[in-house]
Amino acid sequence: MKITALETYIVAIPPPHVGGMYWIFVKLHTECGIEGVGEIYSATFHPKAMTPIIEDVFERYLLGHDPHRIERFYREAYSSGFTQRPDLTMMGVVSGLEMTCWDIIGKAANKPVYELLGGHVHERLRSYTYLYPKNARGEYDYDDTDLAAECAVRNVELGFTAVKFDPAGPYTAYSGHQISLEVMDRCELFCRKVREAVGSKADILFGTHGQMVPSSAIRLAKRLEKYDPLWFEEPVPPGQEDAMAQVAAKTSIPISAGERLTTKYEFARLLETRAASILQFNVGRVASMAEVRYAQIAPHLYNGPVGAAASIQVAACSPNFLIQESIGTWDGFHADVLKTKIQWEDGYIIPSNEPGLGIELNMDVVRAHTPYTGERLHLQMTPKPFDAKDLAPAKG
Repeated sequence: MKITALETYIVAIPPPHVGGMYWIFVKLHTECGIEGVGEIYSATFHPKAMTPIIEDVFERYLLGHDPHRIERFYREAYSSGFTQRPDLTMMGVVSGLEMTCWDIIGKAANKPVYELLGGHVHERLRSYTYLYPKNARGEYDYDDTDLAAECAVRNVELGFTAVKFDPAGPYTAYSGHQISLEVMDRCELFCRKVREAVGSKADILFGTHGQMVPSSAIRLAKRLEKYDPLWFEEPVPPGQEDAMAQVAAKTSIPISAGERLTTKYEFARLLETRAASILQFNVGRVASMAEVRYAQIAPHLYNGPVGAAASIQVAACSPNFLIQESIGTWDGFHADVLKTKIQWEDGYIIPSNEPGLGIELNMDVVRAHTPYTGERLHLQMTPKPFDAKDLAPAKG
């Protein structure tokens, strides 16, 4: 079996852009007629820069090769240009193209990917969602604590047993910083209101994205401990494992991190320093390594349903799986771009038993929303330093 061609689709996500501004879908063709799909999670560069990069990686390392040779592809791409070190953009491209290879491999074997990665462990996968509260005008409103509590209750009624929120904004290119007392008050109020609303029916997940320096994160964690969050997410900027370990050592709240890390080498450092006990990778090769250290995995997902399908395959065969991020119940545009939506029932994702990744793109919908013509990146930080007077929370 040989790979013969690549197709790339930059899909514009309709307002309100839940899951980012666009998704990068890739499709590989083989000489025997089997096609595979994948999704490239790219937040660093605009798609007009990513498209030729994807084509370059494909032509150098996959064209004419057997898709079964995953390790060969990974090692050659990882070493591209004499690097042999984690590169965020390269690893994003490799991850998406590797998904397509696994989709082809599963279809050729007539097996779901999870059966080829060790076999089915979980019949269903516990899931959580961000809170997306709407005001009376039908607009998303992330400032109102009462709306957040009401939204949490509605999600619990749907079946979710965990909900996440991030009131410690803004995300700034100049983080980490010392957040203000007003922001700490707001964070504590969110936790109190949501905990009072859901009681013990659901875990609360406190999301931050590297906003703080360690001392600020420790101060905030002490305030939040009484509400018993399941985790405190990425309290300091990524790549500073020792700094994150300082926070982990000073709080009873489990620290989670990983959505902005790549490769097993970066995750190994996170585990070695005891910086995090819950790993949130965007479809990575870290589940077994985490299990050795009694850490759990909670795959991160703020993109499209192809990447979600790949995460589900990894989670389904991982004994140390904790919870999978969902974007609501996989309705809306996440369902529209698939022929059959991701199955979600009473708070749980049901892994597909179809071959490969278990999903098929609805190409009519994909083409109707291609290409993306905006200028914004998938997610963006504010370009200004943190101002303690700016209390408005931010959501990507």
